[in-house]
Amino acid sequence: MSKAQFQIDDTDGPRTTRAWVLHPEIKSNKDRRDPGPALAEAVSLAHALPQLEVVGSDIVPLRTVSAGMLFGSGKIKEVHDLLEEHEVELVLVDGHVSPVQQRNLEKAWGVKLLDRTGLILEIFSDRAATREGVLQVEMAALNYQRTRLVRAWTHLERQRGGLGFVGGPGETQIEADRRAIDEQLVRLRRQLDKVVKTRALHRAARAKVPYPIVALVGYTNAGKSTLFNRLTGADVMAKDMLFATLDPTMRSLTLPDGPEIILSDTVGFISDLPTELVAAFRATLEEVLAADIICHVRDISHAETEEQAQDVRDILASLGVAQETRSFEVWNKIDLLPADAADAMRARAERDENVLAISAITGEGLDHLQAVIAEALQGAVRETDLTLSFAEGKKRAWLFDHDVVLHETQTETGFDITVRWSAEQEAQFQRL
Repeated sequence: MSKAQFQIDDTDGPRTTRAWVLHPEIKSNKDRRDPGPALAEAVSLAHALPQLEVVGSDIVPLRTVSAGMLFGSGKIKEVHDLLEEHEVELVLVDGHVSPVQQRNLEKAWGVKLLDRTGLILEIFSDRAATREGVLQVEMAALNYQRTRLVRAWTHLERQRGGLGFVGGPGETQIEADRRAIDEQLVRLRRQLDKVVKTRALHRAARAKVPYPIVALVGYTNAGKSTLFNRLTGADVMAKDMLFATLDPTMRSLTLPDGPEIILSDTVGFISDLPTELVAAFRATLEEVLAADIICHVRDISHAETEEQAQDVRDILASLGVAQETRSFEVWNKIDLLPADAADAMRARAERDENVLAISAITGEGLDHLQAVIAEALQGAVRETDLTLSFAEGKKRAWLFDHDVVLHETQTETGFDITVRWSAEQEAQFQRL
């Protein structure tokens, strides 16, 4: 996907676009976030794009939302003067902006505008490195643009294709564009299906090697990649930046006095994640679904660490992560807390066997983290020989669906099957 998708102008090389960030605080929204941290996160999202220069930001209190303009007329005039004074070229609205609102605000302010979804799509477009990542971003962007054709085409009465004598009126421009987008989406889905099948083959190959998978998940910028690099010696990009990691990375790691594992680093989650991206990146996050252990990495120094943790839990649940999957909360960045607060967090972590306090930067707690993971995995993955009759087709299908079959031999009465599974998977099988 080209950077022209959302018209951020970087055609002249390193020239930056002057941007202003607005966070609408809608009083009638009972689920609204604390506006201070929310605005700070929106500014951090903007800083994640190197071609943007954030020259200012504001919280805009709103009693109600204007259907056509989002903001009231007085605020629109106030913001117009502010943007003109600071020579702003792009406004970033931290929230959903409808196509009609976007068109009207761009006309009123004389600038380009992106909402939260558009900005995150731009970041993902800028960061996608793998074939799968690029395809998923393109699909998400096309789905987003399909709803915005009202903005791109204001001359909807224009028609083309036929004189209207046969089969009714000709095809309108917006209908033609929607059809073109739908055709491109079909092509992308076919390409993505091939990539997903390849990943499935890789997972099946890994299933035949007795290496359990430990997945690092968490809110964006929680320190997952720094922890991943520290443990594996890899050089995954790790910066104090939202969405520094986009494509999943996997490395083998031999735990001290423990088994060899595959450690997986994943894309960070974020509140109000665009629905287009939740669907598009489901295949990427399938590595989490296949994990034997999930480490939920939290930035324990962040003012909204509890809210961020709940966002991650909600997304994991929406992905269908099994409740019985063993998981740990890894409280990272303990070194950034004041001494008293850090000691209190360490004490809380010691009282909960599923919580670990660490610093990926200083190395504090990493030996204990690896020891806990090793202990949780000891004996968790083992081989078992099973004999199933022809009548037990449901059980046999379950084994293949869960990628635990190492090899199978058909006999006169059924199947002799060797599986590699965890205690949790064995318990699930026994409940069938």
